[in-house]
Amino acid sequence: MIILQVFVHVKKERVGDFKKATTENARNSIKEPGVARFDVIQQQDDPTRFVLVEVYRKPEDPAKHKETDHYKKWVSEVADMLSEPRTRNQFINIYPNDEEWG
Repeated sequence: MIILQVFVHVKKERVGDFKKATTENARNSIKEPGVARFDVIQQQDDPTRFVLVEVYRKPEDPAKHKETDHYKKWVSEVADMLSEPRTRNQFINIYPNDEEWG
C-alpha cells in the first residue's frame, strides 16, 4: 500500500466550494480499482486547512489516479481556491501489511 497525505490550505471564502469539489473528486476516486481509501479531513481549529489521505494498492496507482478526468477537473476547479501550493508526504504501510488487507 502507498499512502499519501496531501496538505491543502484554502482561502477562507472558498472553503464551501473546496469541500464540494473535493467531495466529488473523492467519491469518484474511491471507485478506481487502485484506490483502497480516499479520506477528506478538515482541521478542527482552522477550517481552512485540509488533509487528503489517499491509500493506493500498488506503487503505480497514484500516477493512474492523476490521469483520470475527475482528478484533472478537481485540480482545475480548486486552483484559485488555495491560499498556498499543496504539499504532500508519501508513506508505506507497516501494519497491517498487504496480506492482512486482503
